[in-house]
Amino acid sequence: MIKNKETPTVYAFIDGQNLNLGVQELGWHLDFKKFRVYLREKYRVEKAYYFIGYLEANRNLYKFLQEAGYVLVFKPIVRDSDGKTKGNVDADLVLQAMIDFSEYNKAVIVTSDGDFYCLVNYLYEKRKLSVVLSPNREKCSALLKKTAKERLFFMNDLKAKLAFKK
Repeated sequence: MIKNKETPTVYAFIDGQNLNLGVQELGWHLDFKKFRVYLREKYRVEKAYYFIGYLEANRNLYKFLQEAGYVLVFKPIVRDSDGKTKGNVDADLVLQAMIDFSEYNKAVIVTSDGDFYCLVNYLYEKRKLSVVLSPNREKCSALLKKTAKERLFFMNDLKAKLAFKK
């Protein structure tokens, strides 16, 4: 992509678990390569951070995501009392968005999680919010709907464009 002074620098901050589960709840699987191209072409995303819990068994997935153009940020996974894995990336995503704040002009936040309300609100107020891309309209937090306003878009209708095909 050729940049000039008018072309904003856009970073994406992706809640990996929320994205994956949100799309699966719609009955399809995301093609991560197509999604990265979509982010680049639709929103001009130069850097796409993908926040994900780390499991040694998923090394091949991590390699694939990196090759597709994502910058992976890992969170150690813990197991709850039922043995279910949990890798909450919320604080990591917010921190990275603030660390890089001076490096981008616009941010794309990919999540349906209301825990990102404060980040979305701050970016909106500072005119740095490009969009919040929610994986699932029905699961999107009312807090995000309230704060992202006209900058909130949903992936519900993107199946034909972004679904993984065998």
